[in-house]
Amino acid sequence: MGLYEKLLAGEEKLSLVGLGYVGMPIAVAFARKIAVVGFDLNAHKIDLYRSGVDPTREVGDEVIKNTTVEFTADETKLREARFHIVAVPTPVNDDRTPDLTPVEGASRILGRNLKKGSVVVFESTVYPGVTEEICVPILERESGLKCGVDFKIGYSPERINPGDKVHRLETITKIVSGMDEETLDVVAKVYELVVEAGVYRAQSIKVAEAAKVIENSQRDINIAFMNELSIIFNKMGIDTKSVLAAAGTKWNFLNFAPGLVGGHCIGVDPYYLTYRAEQMGYHSQIILAGRRINDDMGKYVAENVVKNLIKADVAVKTAKVAILGFTFKENCPDTRNTKVIDIVKELREYGIDPVVVDETADREEAKHLYGIDLADQSAVRDVDALVIAVAHREFEGLDRAAIDACFKASNEKKVLVDVKGILDREAYQGDSYIYWRL
Repeated sequence: MGLYEKLLAGEEKLSLVGLGYVGMPIAVAFARKIAVVGFDLNAHKIDLYRSGVDPTREVGDEVIKNTTVEFTADETKLREARFHIVAVPTPVNDDRTPDLTPVEGASRILGRNLKKGSVVVFESTVYPGVTEEICVPILERESGLKCGVDFKIGYSPERINPGDKVHRLETITKIVSGMDEETLDVVAKVYELVVEAGVYRAQSIKVAEAAKVIENSQRDINIAFMNELSIIFNKMGIDTKSVLAAAGTKWNFLNFAPGLVGGHCIGVDPYYLTYRAEQMGYHSQIILAGRRINDDMGKYVAENVVKNLIKADVAVKTAKVAILGFTFKENCPDTRNTKVIDIVKELREYGIDPVVVDETADREEAKHLYGIDLADQSAVRDVDALVIAVAHREFEGLDRAAIDACFKASNEKKVLVDVKGILDREAYQGDSYIYWRL
């Protein structure tokens, strides 16, 4: 009886190393079919899961309450499993080089608890070569086992889209890979237990790693093009959203829009690819150009807030500005690598300390990562400028009366910056508003 059959028979367990926005939904999905150990170093997070609370809001409290996942912060529990999935973040350092600390740490922990006959699958987004050249030596050193003899490895890039209730683990084709045909077959069969859309068997681990990293690089470049168009059209006095609506009537026009590009995927993955390219002696031109544009958009938004305050005859240093939204994307509590912080920092350079409101965001995370104390909606009163930075559902529902109530009644001109263009532009094109959007 092979490992796959033993998992089905309940004789072996699957472990999930890393229980964040990606790892936890995977663990929950597999627990509906087989026995699962869910491990995370964050004991507080484990306590929340055990008490039936989903801090990520990816599956909801009710699902967490009823799941059979054995949540633990005790690494020795990993010894009970033989099929391991590693789903830890892979951020970048301040100099925009890959920070492999989390995946290296996870490899050390797993290596210390690895048993013969195990299969280890990495899901963390990396550049081609990381799994075999960095993770495998750590696993071997920590375990004393030999890869290919005592244990096997695979790679299956995560494609979960945080906050997206349509494109989920079950509905997205899963790329799978293995170090040999036997491993590939086991990895494919295990994932087919939960992925209704099926799996795609990649030619090699490096191919699977490369496929993942270019998916987000492609999106990054396309959004960078939209952001550049927005800058150009803004100078021309043309509304970008209207241009895109017109161009979008052609069947092969790509549906992208300008915006702030943050998070732990699109805003990070391109740097993994270009870092590896640099190691091979090639300096990226298109990918890094797109990154430069997208990295500067927070500053660009803040500059336009200031320009429009001046147009409204409001003293910049004494201006009260409120920002609605702080997460890296809509309807998701994750604030990691949010580009809204760039708006905040740039406004502070002008002497403005904005009020930031986001009831969807993880408040503790925002405070820990950025020193930002998120305010309640009630704090958005008597402002000179209002910036809607994230398209949360609650902000899309704001009407003209609700927007009016946020501003100083004495202001002849109200500055409204609608970054994602979620409001009806026509409703604010009058004598009392200066409306601006990307």
